[in-house]
Amino acid sequence: ADIPVIPDLEDVQEEDLAMQVAAPPSVQVNRVLTYHDLDKDLLKYAAFQTLDWEVDLKLLTKVLAPEHELQEDDVTWDWDHLFTEVSSELVSEWDLGQLERED
Repeated sequence: ADIPVIPDLEDVQEEDLAMQVAAPPSVQVNRVLTYHDLDKDLLKYAAFQTLDWEVDLKLLTKVLAPEHELQEDDVTWDWDHLFTEVSSELVSEWDLGQLERED
């Protein structure tokens, strides 16, 4: 009596599943650390200043760039403008090279 049975396809087709909605999955969300929090932790804990207890990272941690220096404004690129800018810069460098060779 407790043996599960695979239902016939005809029985499944008769059921109206259109109005049934699956329950959303339950996911535990952990807080993501900000750059500021990571910077404080990096300077606070000496364990982050060595790698595999052999490589000293203190010099690297002293010269890491702060967050405000890493943030850049989003700029959309226009292909025609970018191509013109790069090609004109290359031509001007080429012209300078030609002038230096002539001198």
